Amino acid sequence: MDSSLSLSTPPLPTVPATEKILLTIIGLGLLALLPAAFAADPFQARMSLYVAMALVSGGTLLWAARKFGGHPAGVQHDNLWLRSSTSRGSLAWLTAIVLTGFYVILYWFSSPDEQGNFGLFNNLVHALDPLSQTLRQRPADQWFLYGTFYTLAILVMGGRALWKYRHSPYQRIRTVSVMFFQLGFAYLLPGLLLAFQRPEYYFSYFWPLKYDYLFPGTVSYLLKDGGPGLGVFMVFWGAVISFVGTPVLTYFFGKRWYCSWVCGCGGLAETAGDPYRQLSDKSREAWRWEVRIIYPVLGLIVLVTVLLWLGVSGMLPAWATTPQPSGISMFNNLSPVDALSKFYGFAIGAVFSGVVGVGFYPLMGSRVWCRFGCPMAAYLGLLQKHFSRFRITTNGAQCISCGNCSNICEMGIDVKQYAQRGEPIIRASCVGCGMCSTVCPRGVLNLENGPAKVVTRAPS
Repeated sequence: MDSSLSLSTPPLPTVPATEKILLTIIGLGLLALLPAAFAADPFQARMSLYVAMALVSGGTLLWAARKFGGHPAGVQHDNLWLRSSTSRGSLAWLTAIVLTGFYVILYWFSSPDEQGNFGLFNNLVHALDPLSQTLRQRPADQWFLYGTFYTLAILVMGGRALWKYRHSPYQRIRTVSVMFFQLGFAYLLPGLLLAFQRPEYYFSYFWPLKYDYLFPGTVSYLLKDGGPGLGVFMVFWGAVISFVGTPVLTYFFGKRWYCSWVCGCGGLAETAGDPYRQLSDKSREAWRWEVRIIYPVLGLIVLVTVLLWLGVSGMLPAWATTPQPSGISMFNNLSPVDALSKFYGFAIGAVFSGVVGVGFYPLMGSRVWCRFGCPMAAYLGLLQKHFSRFRITTNGAQCISCGNCSNICEMGIDVKQYAQRGEPIIRASCVGCGMCSTVCPRGVLNLENGPAKVVTRAPS
């Protein structure tokens, strides 16, 4: 019987020989990470790492060109729910375990010891010493390794996205934007600041996402080590963009100006996380959990920031700012306020944003952190829902209920329901990625920044 008429699951199409060769190259690059991580000879480890990055990067870009460039332009998401890698199958679970393990080792088993060894990542870190010396004028550490891998992932998978969405000017420009901000503002510029003996500062991250930038200790450090000019500008920039720039830009453009165009977390989700965007839970229960979690996270970091400044000003009782004995080793000899700050950094800054936020891409979708835990997304979302001109307008008369828009929404919004009713989409969680509009075959969805149109009806 012809498979198209069968009630059984249709088979996946055969992978062309060229794609198999390119996937093999990517696999060899991943295997080259093993000698890079465990080779006894430093030169061999360094060469293995560079070979691994070249094979994975080159193989991925060539595969994307062959995979998407060999077909007519347009979004083709065929067989997403049949592939093990994109439908929570065994390959997806394996990928999640590897990503989660990487973050666990990075955060808790890679701190340098007295001899300058970085645990299981020691070879990988020191293999990047020449690059770090060139950019930052200092040896590499575990965070430079992470930043290099992170940036490379956005650049390579951004190249994939440019091939995949080449028919959409909006998606092309947006992808180039996140690649630019990650490479320039989150990788090169902080390294150059270190090379000139200035604080490592990320101009594309703001409070409350980069939560410590408005902590008293960080402000004092920036003013001291940044000098009277640059240090003051860093503090001024962080405060103004958080409390003035963010509301103004969100009023005109919605939260997409940051979440989909600038933020490194969003950049990784839109590029490396693109194969998993359809996995976001669209149920109302998931939305309820989103509200239950993300706004308390925002409230917690606001509370921590306020308490720290009240402590510095002397307005808190002495017991709140005096180190106290603790039975938990990581909180030993900390004041209650400092312990709360460190708890936030551990539970939210490390476990949630890193281990869960990226490690769970293959299981829960690409915006787990942005949707459930990011305080910046919560802050922007409140502004977008209640004060912004941004909305996604719909034309219900043209909707054919294909479901493409809902399937591709990484923020768990059931876009189809709005489209069927012809209602504008004004949701706090929407990051304005525009993918729902990009995949709509009828042009039903449009991203708009103007004031709401007033519809006047003739008297009956």
